[in-house]
Amino acid sequence: MSNPCREVITLQLGHYSNFVGTHWWNLQDAALSYDPETPLGDIQSEVVFREGQTLGGHVTHTPRLIAMDLKGSLRTLRQDGSLYEPDKDSSPLTWDGNLMMHKESPPAKNSFLEDLDKLDKGEIHTTSQPQSSTGAVSVDTVNSQLARLQKGYRLEGSVRVWSDFLRIHLHPRTISVIHQYNHDGEAHRLEAFGQGEGLLQGSVLEELEDKLHFFVEECDYLQGFQVFCDLADGFAGLGSKVTEMLQDAYGGRGILTWGLAPVSHPDSTPMKNLYHQLNCTLGTVHLANNSSFFCPLTLRGGLGRRPSSPTAFPHLNYNPSLWYHSSSVLALALDALTSSYRLRNDSVPMWQVADTLAVSGRKVVAAYGAVPFPMVHGSSLPDALSACTDALPWKPLSACSESGDGKCYSQLATLKGFEGQKLISSLAPGTKPSTPLHSLHSGEDVLASYIRSFYPTAPLALQLVSTPSKLTPPFPQIFSQSLGAQGFLQSQPLPPGSPAPVISSVPVMTSLQSAPALGRWLSELHRGVSTFDIRRVAPSFLSQGPELADYEEALEELRHLARCYRDDSGGVMRSSSEEDDYD
Repeated sequence: MSNPCREVITLQLGHYSNFVGTHWWNLQDAALSYDPETPLGDIQSEVVFREGQTLGGHVTHTPRLIAMDLKGSLRTLRQDGSLYEPDKDSSPLTWDGNLMMHKESPPAKNSFLEDLDKLDKGEIHTTSQPQSSTGAVSVDTVNSQLARLQKGYRLEGSVRVWSDFLRIHLHPRTISVIHQYNHDGEAHRLEAFGQGEGLLQGSVLEELEDKLHFFVEECDYLQGFQVFCDLADGFAGLGSKVTEMLQDAYGGRGILTWGLAPVSHPDSTPMKNLYHQLNCTLGTVHLANNSSFFCPLTLRGGLGRRPSSPTAFPHLNYNPSLWYHSSSVLALALDALTSSYRLRNDSVPMWQVADTLAVSGRKVVAAYGAVPFPMVHGSSLPDALSACTDALPWKPLSACSESGDGKCYSQLATLKGFEGQKLISSLAPGTKPSTPLHSLHSGEDVLASYIRSFYPTAPLALQLVSTPSKLTPPFPQIFSQSLGAQGFLQSQPLPPGSPAPVISSVPVMTSLQSAPALGRWLSELHRGVSTFDIRRVAPSFLSQGPELADYEEALEELRHLARCYRDDSGGVMRSSSEEDDYD
């Protein structure tokens, strides 16, 4: 059933969140149709994009987005953008003396940004196409021209900030720069939770409220906010205050918060790692309290100071230490995780997604993903799932391992990107099905039957989205040679010496879960910061806020939150050393 457009406003708080958000918006731009008469696929782009008009009369589509970052984080990107050029200041000079001007050379642009500039200026000639957000040509033409100019942009050595691979124009009200803290250098870094909490006042608060009112007032059916927030630095404190403000001002709307943490930070030290752990702990408590649900997203093996190995995917060759790479994997997962409330037909509004997962005070959920979903080109969904009978195909995206005992309170599973593939088996009359999955008559039944073989009693919601995640330049080519151009496994290996195909789309399967395993995860988070006296080990963390009493209260809230995940039999399965964390 077709739905009215229920708008969503996105907030990106912090540098890594903007890395993930940039990849995510690039994916949305690739799926955006500029002709309302010919929509592309299942996703309703108007949910997250707004329509406008340039001074020249060109129709524009820009993200309904507020992005906050620190001084020095933009490099070549103008804070007010270049889509709506302001009038030039023509006031005459009144100074009669000598005038000396000093001009600083702007940062050099990489090859991708240089080509985007050429497209905007018309230096690359294209055929006549509908207008796009650039005010020039349609996104399909831009994609094909970039592919023609360079088969693949290798930006691993040139990406320093998120705007180095941003392919879309932003609205002038999107970017907020926090000038009190620096992105680069050791001085004036936003490192502690309390620093972030203290920011949301004065000019920062006024600017945020002004931007929010602008985007909210133009919405007809605002369903809520999706918040991407850095979890390991001071933005965790800022995000806590921002979500608290959203809850107070727009309490009837959904607030789905994704706490993002990179695998590693540059120039890490033992003290910085301790700060990261403290920020993650306090951020989890406060962001969960102020949101409809909170989901941490990271490819780290854990949020403590000694995580295990980063998450590995069978068909990805990514560098976990490169933010450009790890953020692209999380963005692919987020494209599927957020699709339920962005569908053109039969969408599930944010509040319903939250009500499905966050029950009985369990407002922290864990994410898992198969990136990409291992499906052989030309095969069927029963074939793909039958090859994964020993273990589920997805990997942890929240540093939270599954319990392995089949216990789960609720689950939302999404399969995105099976376009062109069969959801059921095509059996000739009289043919005996090779597995029970091959006898089922709908994709929903196939997927539900498969997942229930691992979680037999858990409530399950399913979402099947045909449209794949379309990968356009400069998405990193981090895929193994086992994949074909559409991201499906190839039935035959490539001949030796053959060039690997450029992957243009991929299928992805994700799962959001509320399960007893989260109780152990939260307990470990609590235990990690309870084993030392913060007044002795990290007094500077408290000197910037919060107060010791507030810190201790947050740890107690975390302990009680972990207890909410006891299973129905009276307690999560745990070792005797963990008893005190639950009782």
